[in-house]
Amino acid sequence: MSNLSYANAEYGPWKTFLEQVDRVAPYLSEDLSKYVDTLKRPKRALIVDVPIIMDDGTIRHFEGYRVQHNLSRGPGKGGIRYHPDVEINEVMALSAWMTIKTAVVNLPFGGAKGGIRVDPRTLSPRELERLTRRYTSEISHIIGPQKDIPAPDVGTNANVMGWIMDTYSSGQGHTVTGVVTGKPVHLGGSLGRVKATGRGVFITGYEIAKKIGLSLDGAKVSVQGFGNVGSEAANLFSEYKSKIVCIQDHTGTIFNADGIDLEGLHAHVAATQGVLGFAGAKQIDNEDFWDVETDIIIPAALEGQITIERAKRLKAKMILEGANGPTYPEADDILVGRDIVVVPDVICNAGGVTVSYFEWVQDMSSFFWTEDEINERLDKLMIQAVADVWNCAADNKCTMRTAAYILACERILRARKERGIYPG
Repeated sequence: MSNLSYANAEYGPWKTFLEQVDRVAPYLSEDLSKYVDTLKRPKRALIVDVPIIMDDGTIRHFEGYRVQHNLSRGPGKGGIRYHPDVEINEVMALSAWMTIKTAVVNLPFGGAKGGIRVDPRTLSPRELERLTRRYTSEISHIIGPQKDIPAPDVGTNANVMGWIMDTYSSGQGHTVTGVVTGKPVHLGGSLGRVKATGRGVFITGYEIAKKIGLSLDGAKVSVQGFGNVGSEAANLFSEYKSKIVCIQDHTGTIFNADGIDLEGLHAHVAATQGVLGFAGAKQIDNEDFWDVETDIIIPAALEGQITIERAKRLKAKMILEGANGPTYPEADDILVGRDIVVVPDVICNAGGVTVSYFEWVQDMSSFFWTEDEINERLDKLMIQAVADVWNCAADNKCTMRTAAYILACERILRARKERGIYPG
């Protein structure tokens, strides 16, 4: 069974989050700082057994999780991840980052996250559906449109969200579209949701580039991860005449100093399921990704990618954290010392949860907006959030990550203080 001693976890993403909280604590007012331990303990952590009947008639058991980190500002919000490395400390950290992220962009949500330790590529479509429906039944008592609203994450998609919605609705006796976001559009999903996270990465990058005097015209960009987030961010930077010089995904790393033809690459990925072997670029070693001379690096894969050693080698002016928790705290310090601007995950990749909020609002009202309206609302909210974080960093003479945590923690802990502790 996974280790639940989260207060003393000594490794991995949860430890990273705890260090980030410790770094922001000195900036908090005295009346709020006494509540800071609230952030160091998830409100609720659920581990469930997920047994399913496989296509060959055998029974397999999978371990599933749902963690609600903080619900002081509203219902939990966060994705569900299907990945063979999913474990409780990772899910706790991801739920905690969602708490911070929703507060930074001032959405009326708390933070949550879920997952199953499984490689979904090894399951048939029917097995995947059985797994999803059984997992949903195991966590259904703690999710709901006013409790906790899941969404897609690594290894899950709109189809999985549709199964979750249907399973939950069956238990309620009526259709509950607002129980998840990231659904198919015809089941109450929102236009613009698939591209929202990547769009948010671009918007934050565009705004910060203006502030540091970095022209996007001709800027060299490297992207780690070429899924929904990395590919959309690359597309938008390319539209602004940036050169995408290096891309890494699960199949390997490709490089072209003159810029990679994204249209051709998209066709190649659709045919081969990966970037490796694309004729318009040469293959380089995966570790060499971190040595490419570039202006902007977009880590848009998994957490823990920018280590101390890699931070010392990076040749970039700005890092846009499309993934959650890609940079270790010690690596952050090195990047600061090298004058590399880091736009933190909790603001940089918040486009996805922002449009998830829009989807939830639309489901609650049964009134839906056009994609142009969605993008206009997203851009406006993200631009304001970036400005707030930038100004907070300037006022406190701190990094953007610390500034984002200052804003978020003040909002979260003020809600905790004003709600009080029951019983008193």
